[in-house]
Amino acid sequence: MHAVTIDAAAAAAQRLRITEIFLSLQGEARDAGWPTVFVRLTGCPLRCQYCDTAYAFHGGEWREIDAILEEVASHGVRHVCVTGGEPLAQKRCLQLLQRLCDAGYEVSLETSGAIDIAQVDPRVSRVLDIKTPGSREVERNRWENLPLLTAHDQIKFVLCGREDYEWARDLIAGRKLHERCDVLFSPSKSELDARALADWIVADRLPVKFQLQLHKILWNDEPGR
Repeated sequence: MHAVTIDAAAAAAQRLRITEIFLSLQGEARDAGWPTVFVRLTGCPLRCQYCDTAYAFHGGEWREIDAILEEVASHGVRHVCVTGGEPLAQKRCLQLLQRLCDAGYEVSLETSGAIDIAQVDPRVSRVLDIKTPGSREVERNRWENLPLLTAHDQIKFVLCGREDYEWARDLIAGRKLHERCDVLFSPSKSELDARALADWIVADRLPVKFQLQLHKILWNDEPGR
């Protein structure tokens, strides 16, 4: 009985709660356009007002890491994005990221930046989403994460309007974020006109990359796409 209990505990230590695993095109950031397997973990401590994955807040299915890697391998592509929700809200996400890197994948992590990223495998490209005032979660930003970023990582701002733009512009200048890694600006869908944002970036000659989310253009935010 004792051995059975130990085995059960060991199996539980290898599991993550998963909302979905699917193959699509990467819709944003540095690897936009690449066929990518998305591993969406369940749960998030934030409630950004523009969130497009609220269906991942609850539910999901417990999956062993070996089974996750097996499903990822079945899709036959080299890019993998671990996302959420907030994937780092599950501590075993760190183990999953390491296992994916060990298996030879190009791995990215989409994180809100509200949780410490220090222990994330350095082979992972950490896409840190800095929350603006318009997100209504600006107070959740963990500023201690910024010095940890390297050229391998990325910073993303989802902007809701001119106030957000100016706030992000000043933050970049004050902390010289563009000297640390790629910085990406995207408009919050239905809140900020994409052309207006593009014009502001050009007018201010900001050292950032403008982006539109391909998955929203192509599939209108359908889950699993």
